[in-house]
Amino acid sequence: MVDEAAAAVKSGSDEPKDEIGNDQATDSVFPLTVNLPHEPYNIQIMVTPTLHMLFRGQYLIATQVSNQEQMQDVRQSIVEFPGTFQYTCFHLEHKGQRINDYIELSEINGLTSGSEMTLVEDPYTEKEARLHMVRMRELIGATGDRTDTLHGISAGLSLNDTVAEYQHRNSPASADGQAIVGETATPHAMSNYDFEAPGSFSTLLLPTQAPPPKTIKSISLSPWNPPPHHLRQRGHLIYLQVTTNEGEQHHITSHVTGFYVNKSANSKFDPFPKPSPKNHAAHSLLSLISSLSPSFASSFAQLQEHNNQKDPLATFQLTNTIPSNPWLVAPSTSPFHAHQSDIARTQESYLMSGQEHVELLRDWNEEFQSTRELPRETVQERLFRERLISRLFADYNECAARGALLVARGEVVPLNPTEGRDAQIFLYNNVFFSYGADGVGTFAAEGGDEAARVATGKDVKGVKAVNDLDIQGLFTPGTVVVDYLGKRLVGQSIVPGIFKQRDPGENQIDYGGVEGKDVVAEHEDFIPVFEKLSKSARVKKHPVWDKEGKRHDLEGSVETKGLLGTDGRKYVLDLYRITPLDIAWLEEHWIERTDGAEAASGGRDNVPYPHRMAVLRPELVESFWKTKLRVWVNAELDRRRQARKTRGETEARETITNGSAREDTTAEVEADGMDAKAAASQVPERSELEQEQIDVSDFHFALNPDVFCGQVPQTDEEKAEWAQDEKDVRAACGHLRSTVIPEIIHDLNEGDVGFPMDGQSLSRLMHKRGVNIRYLGKIANLAEARGRRVESVKIIATQEMISRGFKHVANRYLRYLPAPFATECIAHLLNCLLGTGLNAHPTVEIDDTLRSMYPEADVGFEKVTPETLKRDIEFQVKQRYRYELETDWISKIKHTQLLREIALKLGLQLEAKIYHFSDKPITPADAEGNASNGIAKNVVVNGHSTAGKKKKRSGSPTSSIASGPSKSPTTFTAEDIVNVVPVVKDATPRSALADEALEGGRISIMQNQREIGQELLLESLSFHEQIYGILHPEVARVYNQLSLLYYQLEEKNAAVELARKAVTVSERTIGIDSAETVLNYVNLGLFEHANGNTKPALAYIKHALELWKIVYGPGHPDSITTINNAAVMLQHIKEFHESRMWFEASLVVCEKTYGRQSIHTATLLFQLAQALALDNDSKGAVNRMRECYNIFLNELGAKDRNTKEAETWLEQLTQNAVSIAKHAKDVQARRLRRVNLTPHVTLAMRPQPQVGQSSADVANGANGGDPRSSIGLDSRSIDELMKFIEGDASKTTPKKRPGRSNPKRRGGGSVGGS
Repeated sequence: MVDEAAAAVKSGSDEPKDEIGNDQATDSVFPLTVNLPHEPYNIQIMVTPTLHMLFRGQYLIATQVSNQEQMQDVRQSIVEFPGTFQYTCFHLEHKGQRINDYIELSEINGLTSGSEMTLVEDPYTEKEARLHMVRMRELIGATGDRTDTLHGISAGLSLNDTVAEYQHRNSPASADGQAIVGETATPHAMSNYDFEAPGSFSTLLLPTQAPPPKTIKSISLSPWNPPPHHLRQRGHLIYLQVTTNEGEQHHITSHVTGFYVNKSANSKFDPFPKPSPKNHAAHSLLSLISSLSPSFASSFAQLQEHNNQKDPLATFQLTNTIPSNPWLVAPSTSPFHAHQSDIARTQESYLMSGQEHVELLRDWNEEFQSTRELPRETVQERLFRERLISRLFADYNECAARGALLVARGEVVPLNPTEGRDAQIFLYNNVFFSYGADGVGTFAAEGGDEAARVATGKDVKGVKAVNDLDIQGLFTPGTVVVDYLGKRLVGQSIVPGIFKQRDPGENQIDYGGVEGKDVVAEHEDFIPVFEKLSKSARVKKHPVWDKEGKRHDLEGSVETKGLLGTDGRKYVLDLYRITPLDIAWLEEHWIERTDGAEAASGGRDNVPYPHRMAVLRPELVESFWKTKLRVWVNAELDRRRQARKTRGETEARETITNGSAREDTTAEVEADGMDAKAAASQVPERSELEQEQIDVSDFHFALNPDVFCGQVPQTDEEKAEWAQDEKDVRAACGHLRSTVIPEIIHDLNEGDVGFPMDGQSLSRLMHKRGVNIRYLGKIANLAEARGRRVESVKIIATQEMISRGFKHVANRYLRYLPAPFATECIAHLLNCLLGTGLNAHPTVEIDDTLRSMYPEADVGFEKVTPETLKRDIEFQVKQRYRYELETDWISKIKHTQLLREIALKLGLQLEAKIYHFSDKPITPADAEGNASNGIAKNVVVNGHSTAGKKKKRSGSPTSSIASGPSKSPTTFTAEDIVNVVPVVKDATPRSALADEALEGGRISIMQNQREIGQELLLESLSFHEQIYGILHPEVARVYNQLSLLYYQLEEKNAAVELARKAVTVSERTIGIDSAETVLNYVNLGLFEHANGNTKPALAYIKHALELWKIVYGPGHPDSITTINNAAVMLQHIKEFHESRMWFEASLVVCEKTYGRQSIHTATLLFQLAQALALDNDSKGAVNRMRECYNIFLNELGAKDRNTKEAETWLEQLTQNAVSIAKHAKDVQARRLRRVNLTPHVTLAMRPQPQVGQSSADVANGANGGDPRSSIGLDSRSIDELMKFIEGDASKTTPKKRPGRSNPKRRGGGSVGGS
């Protein structure tokens, strides 16, 4: 749609056309003209509901507006357009009437297609003047570097632009990316690729770039601020100080009428205008500076050009989510982090929030609840409501996280300073903070601080679950959990009435347990909303008993509380136990604690589990409910079929009886009886579909969340019901252990789902299936029992347990440690875990002056040794995951990968440099990465080692070992811990509207209703972008899913565009080296290749493989497909020798993963034999094909199609090898003829599934899968490839299917196939 709009503007057309020539301007979409007071004097706006793009003609800018848009969107379009940057304080008028900024365009009387609006500049207020200055500083690049207290270094970083730069260096080349014959082809990205080299940290860093043009030296508030009272009465707002590039300093007055240069100086105050001709004035600060500095206009244009070279998605500010913080950052000496002098940096707080800071004080709770109460009947109402909710949650999460950091650093005074440290509460920016610890003994019986910490994490997940349900009339407080330097803080919006002192006899809580389980409150107003909540959570209405034995029937857990706020709203609190306990786990591993002693009441382990907050995940409860539903449906079907069968036999007997009464012969009676039985048996067949439609609303099954929690039934009937509830919960626990967990390992072993590549992706896979993290040990044991196919799962699970164990140990030392000691503590603990190869006895030296300032600080970390840390981690792993680490686990860890996991869990940002994990000297081959990170160097490609061939990337970190005269060198120093960022868990709900449209589109595509499906998919994309904002993890995921669908629908241009967006957004919001980002790069490379851009595709694949080395290391099972894809791409550009090397590298990983005699290995041998034939190695091709044939013969049998095909290939290759041997002199001529041939693609290239995603879903997505492609064998005729190998085939060019460059362009005949 963007392309057509641009074309329409250039051609002077009134309305843009779509792909098939239909007019896009309908009754709800039309252009508007806005008249301006300055050049370009008028603009036309082109804003769609999904995309805000503006194109400039000579003095004409086109915009398209939906009449459902808000006026705020029109204002924002004007503010963001380059030609109208200067306007920030204005209003719009239509026919002389001022338009309210907060109404929809449809509410404006007389607004039609071609209508005109007038932009009128408004007088400034102090707030408008401050915000105008902030906006202008950002536009002209004068903001400099910011040291944000929440966002870390390089937050929201994207590397996609730098990876994609390879495309611009990829010439000369043909249009389809293939090298031009007869010209010197540029080297591709895979040239001299070193499979042995470890992962390079420089992969995670931006290369050195030219600094942006400087438009002005400085702009800041003047020391003469604020204006005195008598001048404030005359319209003076603030005073500014500007130094131009020419070195001239100007003092500027911000007046209600605009900005003008005054007569003040550094030592003289005279804020009145200068006399003519120096009386420069303008309504906009941008216009005023342009008139003061002769070089400003040109430098500002250069700055815009510099900014336009970057992908807008890589530069937009993140507004609806907290940006991702990389765990490796450039050194502090890097030009990226040069700290510059900027006085305005300290003034930004005043500029943003005013002198009294009252603008930061928001009533969060009222905003949350009033937004939830907005109407939601129509799609537009739902869209507007969910959009506001998403933005509100983002604002609250950021505000709460900032406040939590200040509380953790001791910069906020507690409301109860006389209480113990863990019991203290805080109030900051209208957010209520408390520690995630058992400060008042609430969880003493469940595990104390450990239980309290877990409860806060589960509570925020429970709040999110309720927010996702969006039950009308039920409200939740804003909730955020922040982990920072060993402390866990909970930030909640203030529920009105929660601190109210009730009258004697009244409970503080209106529904649920008041004081534990001793006092239980009931309130009839909460029953309807709690009933909806319980039904969605598969929780049954059940009785509980207070301390007097009185029965109370509750809809939810007794721990879940209802509070009737003073605003009349019904709030639900304490959602940490909305599902039942995992009683099987607790009975096996939990030990009750009484009076400080440990009594083995149910545990059988020497190491007790640390808390009793082990509950089942909601996903597991849902899975178990579906299992019970399936059993019920099958039983109901069997009952109905049995009833129909009985009824049919009865009817048959009646028919036989009536027939005999008519004096028929015995033979005729028998025949009639047989016919009657046949007729009776066919009756249910004709109406089977109607008969077997079962109303699932008749199925009732739910779990009791309060069983095994100390409740004591009173009557025999209650005891019987309670016993059945306990049985159901035990069955759910059994379902988890006997079905769900083994299914995960089975699916991974069979290759049915994508393999996890790090701890985060493994955790996400487990949670999606309903498996708690405490079962990591069981996952590792099952994976080990399965063998080599899932060995990577065992490696990742073990690494995840070690990193989590280290996190718990580190948190213990960091929890009460003063912040100045934190980096010393972290560095020492890392040395004791990862640096023993360099220094077996690391020590830490604390500055005596610093120690004297904190005489009460607990610096117990300095006594930690590698031996004690090893024991502590082993204890944590045994205690939390019931897993026994091997005695030599320290020697088997992957240093780089484990360091990454620890950094992500603790929020560390480390300096990107070579960390010496052993005393082995660094070799040139290791110069770019980690010298000893557990990477096995056993890939020798084609008999030739490629070590040392890889060129050192510019900007790579330099090697350094921290050493000093007073102590031995260590791997880590305190200076290596550049920053620590908070780890935030929030309760932001998903958009039901966007998800519904996406699911509807998927279903339509699967039902072969492509046109409807694509419309729904585009609608879903529109909803996602509007509700979440473009930069959001959910938007990245929908970009990825849509790119896969468009690829399967042969819309390759659209697939590439969406995949590129998915990469950039996932980098900025999830992580530049997250598992999702890696797989998004892989798919982008695949789509680029399918679109004819093979060399850029190789650059993306190479970057993904480099990330893979850092995230997992070599040998990941899913990398087999990626390396194969790269090999096929190399064949496509006629790099036959390098393609052969990549096939051999893939074979090495495959043999290690699946074994030498597996079908997967045979498939790769088949492909490798073809590659060897293309590389003119006929003998090697015959040997590889013989190995392939033998494996197929042994595994599949002689009659299998694959075995027969391999046998035929073997015969042909053998004959070809003999022919070549007899005619060696003709080899050179044949090689010359082969230059013009099209390489034969031997691998069915498929998109890479995300972790835990079914590969069948990706392969079969739109059109169903070809069974041949699943094995990966060649799908063309043997004779065709043999002719090609022998040089007798002529070049054929397949027809290209026209694609759409923009996925949002509706219509087009290329989709439906008509």
